[in-house]
Amino acid sequence: MSDIRITQEDPTSVSATGLIRDLSAELAGRYPNSHGGDGAGAFKPADVQIPRAAFVVAWLNDEAVGCGALRPMDEDDTVEVKRMFVRPTARRQGISRVILTALENLAREFGFQKVRLETGTRNPEALALYGASGYEPIPCYGIYVNEPLSRCFEKML
Repeated sequence: MSDIRITQEDPTSVSATGLIRDLSAELAGRYPNSHGGDGAGAFKPADVQIPRAAFVVAWLNDEAVGCGALRPMDEDDTVEVKRMFVRPTARRQGISRVILTALENLAREFGFQKVRLETGTRNPEALALYGASGYEPIPCYGIYVNEPLSRCFEKML
């Protein structure tokens, strides 16, 4: 069994920025003609350098292989999952589930009652993960309202 660890990291660290860069490159490839298709415009490191926010990195045998973030929303009881990613070489080992569980546990510790997120129709792995993890489809919110390739979800903690 591989050694998977989750640590909270500064989103501007070398490991975090490398993961975010790889995620943006993958999304740009999946959504080449989409406005803001790499998702970078919907996330800034400062978004998770505030109270009740977090950026986590998944480590597999001491290599940074995945990440995810929590960003508080305008509603005091709701937090948003951002920048969920696992490098292709580390996929199909349950790492995304470990990241999501860690984020949900942090959300509970921070006092949130709801978790929301957005993913795209060209991310079948993410759609499957969120469905299997108890997330229910909701109307798209915020900047995703008029994005035809966006799908939004929510889970009560």
